Amino acid sequence: MSGDSKDKKDDTTEDGGGTATGAEQTAATDAGQADATERAASTEEADAADQVDATEEAVTEDADATEQADATDAPGESGDEKRGDATPAEPVATPAPKRAVPWSKVVAFGLLPALALLLALTAGFLKWQANSARIAEDAADAATQAATESTIALLSYSPDTVEQQLGAARNLLTGEFQQSYTDLTTDVVIPGAKEQQIAALASVPAAAPVSADPDHAVVLLFVNQTVTVGQQPPTDTASSVRVTLDKVDGRWLISAFDPV
Repeated sequence: MSGDSKDKKDDTTEDGGGTATGAEQTAATDAGQADATERAASTEEADAADQVDATEEAVTEDADATEQADATDAPGESGDEKRGDATPAEPVATPAPKRAVPWSKVVAFGLLPALALLLALTAGFLKWQANSARIAEDAADAATQAATESTIALLSYSPDTVEQQLGAARNLLTGEFQQSYTDLTTDVVIPGAKEQQIAALASVPAAAPVSADPDHAVVLLFVNQTVTVGQQPPTDTASSVRVTLDKVDGRWLISAFDPV
């Protein structure tokens, strides 16, 4: 009996030891699974953290790129103001590049108008010059005719009508010469013509204008005068006279009478 009890104890001990060993193995297995689960969870958390970091980095890079673009578009604004402004910035108009102007346009819009203006000015000057020349020519013709007719009137008279003739001739004169002629005829010519029966007849075979403008002219005359005293034969005298005329109230009047 003692031997059987010992054997049973040994079996019980062995069974207990075997049971303990199995429990330990089960516990070890569970611990290993737990460790594996923890490692897997840690790995997943690390991967998730890495993904979050990568996402944050990408977002940060996008934000930096946006800030740089905003800073480029509006260099005067700060990044904080750009991020705070939800309204997108208006695009800045870029000036169009300047194109070279063709020579044809330069000629068309520059030289041609200038040339046209020059031609117009030239035409106007030539017209003015032509008008001035025509006016001067008309003045010369009128002054020459007035000088010729007035000289004949000044130097022609007869004894019976000398006072009336020379009195009328004074109206063809102006200025100081009018007074000088009046004094000469009144004091010398008229009394002498009456007393000595002197008659004079003048003619102008040639006349030429020296200068003329609308109000002043100089004319050169070649004068022949035939003088008869009483019953004596007539005498002829030829002379050249430089006659100066001024236009007064529309009439050409002699202002100087100078023998040449």
